[in-house]
Amino acid sequence: MQDEPIRVEVLNREEIEEKLLMRPGNIAMLVSETGGVRVQVTSPSLGAANIRVQGMSGRYTQLLADGLPLYGGQTASLGLLQIPPTDLGQVEVIKGAASALYGPAALGGVINLVSRRPGDEMERELLVNVTSRDGQDITGYLADEIGAGWSYSLMGGLHHQNEADLGHDAWIDMPGYERWATRPRLFWENEHGAAVYTTFGATHEQREGGTLQGRTLPDGQTFPERQDTERYDAGVVAELPNDEWGTLHVRASGMSQAHDHRFGAIVEEDRHETAFIEAAWSEKLERAAVLAGVAYQVDRYHSTTFPAFDYQHRSPALFAQIEYDLRNDLTLAASGRVDHHSEYDTQFSPRFSALYRPGDWTLRASLGRGFYAPTPFIEDVEALGLSRLQPLSGLDEETATTASLDVGHRLGNWESNLTLFASDMEDAVRLAPAMSDAGAEQRVRVINVEGATRVRGAELLLRYRKNDFTVTGSYVLTDATEPELTGERAEVPLTPRHTAGFVAMWESHGKGRVGFEAYYTGTQRLDDNPYRSRSPSYVELGLLGEIVLGNVRWFLNAENLLHVRQTRHDPLLRPQRAPDGRYTVDVWAPTDGFIVNGGFRLQF
Repeated sequence: MQDEPIRVEVLNREEIEEKLLMRPGNIAMLVSETGGVRVQVTSPSLGAANIRVQGMSGRYTQLLADGLPLYGGQTASLGLLQIPPTDLGQVEVIKGAASALYGPAALGGVINLVSRRPGDEMERELLVNVTSRDGQDITGYLADEIGAGWSYSLMGGLHHQNEADLGHDAWIDMPGYERWATRPRLFWENEHGAAVYTTFGATHEQREGGTLQGRTLPDGQTFPERQDTERYDAGVVAELPNDEWGTLHVRASGMSQAHDHRFGAIVEEDRHETAFIEAAWSEKLERAAVLAGVAYQVDRYHSTTFPAFDYQHRSPALFAQIEYDLRNDLTLAASGRVDHHSEYDTQFSPRFSALYRPGDWTLRASLGRGFYAPTPFIEDVEALGLSRLQPLSGLDEETATTASLDVGHRLGNWESNLTLFASDMEDAVRLAPAMSDAGAEQRVRVINVEGATRVRGAELLLRYRKNDFTVTGSYVLTDATEPELTGERAEVPLTPRHTAGFVAMWESHGKGRVGFEAYYTGTQRLDDNPYRSRSPSYVELGLLGEIVLGNVRWFLNAENLLHVRQTRHDPLLRPQRAPDGRYTVDVWAPTDGFIVNGGFRLQF
């Protein structure tokens, strides 16, 4: 990773294990505590959330597993909450337009979940976790060699959470769910470097939100929400090196995800499907590395309830990249991708990068452009459903140009990095009121907004490591503005200008770990909130402890020690239902407050 002109931030297995003890059931906390990455709740009732990278909308972030779109071309917001981190070896984060290699869904960045590889000895692990909010998790992991270059791993998890009305207003602040997930993986590698990796995943979840059973809202209505999910996926990655003609890379995957959504009295049944295949050739020359390939992806959506929103996006593509070592300390890279999209014609996505490493310093510069194919599933629709949305018509593709400059330095036990980033988004889509007949329910539509959504910002990271002790401090400044429907400019809602973090961790292998963390979130502009136009700032504190006794690791984690909770300031419920159908305001702070969880990990 250090030799790549494009900066790739890596969360290693040690960091994954820390977050595993805090949230064994999903990866939301794992990615949210990365500088410049923010997990934003999109549905206050069901808890759905997406990943925002450097101030850009969450729908522009591509979530991959070992380079495969196993969670769909456009990852569903609940998908983030359905992926246990048990069998992850590392997480790779690429910020900024990565469409040049990863396609249109990577307009804002890429989160790549890399699987945990089996070792030389059998690994068996069982984790049991309970929370003070009546949640339980049981996950298991098994990995071993088979022989003749073959090995396997198997992950399984059971997760439960009881719904809770923490605001005592008949509305569920913490959705309840029952979920099981499993993922077997098979690996093969020979002495010549040829390798094949296959995976299969299955997830089933029932999630409940909305009004409590038997309770009514102030207007006398009930509004239960529910989402049942069934997802199945499979994928394969193969590499075949040859001393004479380079290396052949093949990747392919398929995913099918069925949903039953309930929004009050309306039940929406739908299915999302993604099929992907890619073949590429790479060669390492004396001073250059070359990559070229072809890809084909199909994203299909079918709604039984609202077939007017059905779509099938087909996108064959050609891509190439060259990295050239101009000097021993200077590498230049250029990559480009041409997609022939079935709805938005031919699109070209370039990216240029440079890496300069004089002594203990590392400098990276990057400039990229990409596009995104709009679908009905923008953030606001997660809370609304499709019943009040007009069918999409006459939309242009969303495009963005992003740039970044990274300056890193290592000195003894100290590591520092400063990143300056910028992005300009053109033709961004959002919801707008639609014409309705007198007395009819308010309808909304998706439109392109004229003008650019601009993001400018900086990230600062400082880390100190000595023996078993690590201290990390981070600060992110984000200045994001967008054009209003009136033509004026305003801050992008739910985008804090200032965020900061501090983490101190002591860990000794075979003994345990103790950690403390503090995260600051600054004020945010709130859109269409009847209680306030800006949120207050807040600080979240946490403590983690783990002790090793034989082959059992006992852990205890206290999250949000200051009991920060949005409903301690204002209700989550609106005084009356909004014209677009929403009963709740946007989530700008934690909704669950202070939580303690604990349990054990049995390794044998």
